[in-house]
Amino acid sequence: MRIIPAIDIIDGKCVRLSQGDYDTKKIYNENPLEVAKEFEDYGIEYLHLVDLDGAKSKQIINYKTLELIASKTNLKVDFGGGIKANNDVKIAFECGANQITGGSIAVKNPTLFLEWINTYGNNKIILGADAKDRKIATHGWLKTSELDVIDFIQEYKAQGIEYVICTDIAKDGMLQGTSNELYAQILAATNVKLIASGGVSSIDDLIKVKELGCEGAILGKAIYEGRIQLKDLKQLY
Repeated sequence: MRIIPAIDIIDGKCVRLSQGDYDTKKIYNENPLEVAKEFEDYGIEYLHLVDLDGAKSKQIINYKTLELIASKTNLKVDFGGGIKANNDVKIAFECGANQITGGSIAVKNPTLFLEWINTYGNNKIILGADAKDRKIATHGWLKTSELDVIDFIQEYKAQGIEYVICTDIAKDGMLQGTSNELYAQILAATNVKLIASGGVSSIDDLIKVKELGCEGAILGKAIYEGRIQLKDLKQLY
């Protein structure tokens, strides 16, 4: 299973939120590159970089942070947040993203999102399936749709999507464990390469999602709050 630490960016700084609430912002480091280099020093190969300013805006904002991390490390960066138009995708890949994640755009403009899959390939485009009470959330998690998360993933699987990041917003940043029941249901129904996100609080949580068959797991606050030591992650990758 791929271990994928997360760096969330607001105003160019490394932050974490709880349940997607921007009012809960906590700054962990004003230098995201420093954090990324530390991950790399411990043998981490992947990074989930989220432009939280972009997620609330009409376009990506913190692409310079992406460019800096991609140029100064060998981390394979999945970039998301604010990718709403062709130019956003172009900028993200030009700035060094290995993959990009589309969430709100996949709900609001599926035709455009499918165009990206066809243009760049399903190994480069990740579907962001962020859910609250099993309903897909959009606009930086500020709004909830009526789309069931499993139906949503199934529809895109039929259209060729391969990678899916599923975040249970109720769990995100809460350090209370992962949504294993939901992940098991998604894997049984869709057979996608599922990346678990939200709620990781311990190595045991990571072992559980690995046993479920998740292709990857994203973790953030557990590292920043000292619940998980980077040296202890090596047993999983």
